[in-house]
Amino acid sequence: MTSIISIKNLTKTYASGTFALDDVSLEIREGEILALLGPNGAGKTTLISTVCGLVQPSSGTVTVGGHDIIREFRKARSLIGLVPQELHIEPFEKVGDNVAMTRGLFGKSRNDAHIEKVLKSLSLWDKKDAKTMELSGGMKRRVLIAKALSHGPKVLFLDEPTAGVDVGLRREMWAVVRQLRAEGTTIILTTHYIEEAEEMADRVGVINKGKLLLVEDKTTLMQRFGKKLLRIELQEPLATIPTALASYGLALDGQVLTYGYDVKADRTGIARLMADLSTAGLQVRDLETEESSLEEVFLSLVAEEKAA
Repeated sequence: MTSIISIKNLTKTYASGTFALDDVSLEIREGEILALLGPNGAGKTTLISTVCGLVQPSSGTVTVGGHDIIREFRKARSLIGLVPQELHIEPFEKVGDNVAMTRGLFGKSRNDAHIEKVLKSLSLWDKKDAKTMELSGGMKRRVLIAKALSHGPKVLFLDEPTAGVDVGLRREMWAVVRQLRAEGTTIILTTHYIEEAEEMADRVGVINKGKLLLVEDKTTLMQRFGKKLLRIELQEPLATIPTALASYGLALDGQVLTYGYDVKADRTGIARLMADLSTAGLQVRDLETEESSLEEVFLSLVAEEKAA
């Protein structure tokens, strides 16, 4: 798949010596949804701001659609739509005028049909004559997306797009993002909601302390770092785990034993465990497996980086 954004050895160092970005290299594929995960201060917003030309890099190169973000700033920036975290928006402007004005800032000629299409896709058409100050926080967030799409960009950056949005509206926003991807827009989002990345992303990048720890297909990431839990419900409760089962690292809760195993391992140890349970005179009533969530994978990666 063709890369629409190419980031090579990108660094951003502040006067204090702090690395906001530390030798980041990343190829973003055309038409994908890439989720960037990381704790506060990890460098997610700095990375987005640098690609969008809002922050000057200390070293490295970035191209968008083949255009260098410094030497060919206007061409590169014209391909990008940015939805920032902050709800900075003209309070007294009408929604429709607000969005149309942003299109003009990119040197695009007036196109009422395109603005209408964008507003309708975000369920904002009936609000086109309302002042933005009259809208709810969630609707203002939609206006920001509409402004970012006003000039028809090929790439859309969403920096915490559903921050402060209720669950119902968040799911509606997910539907909007999927539709944009279906229309060919490449989407890069940062999020604190792990389920957001798990629900929508094709690939997931994990960034911490300015370093890009990895970027992988979501499914591959889950398989590579994920674990499974086997919950074993016994016929009778146990007071303690028998000594013969101590090597399995079992957790005991009444009559439920929990066994964690690596999905990548050649042998899971489950068959041997079941045999040893029988030898120990324990009767199994029910079995249930549970896979790791993306949140657990993310937390383990960040923990490994802190320990390194």
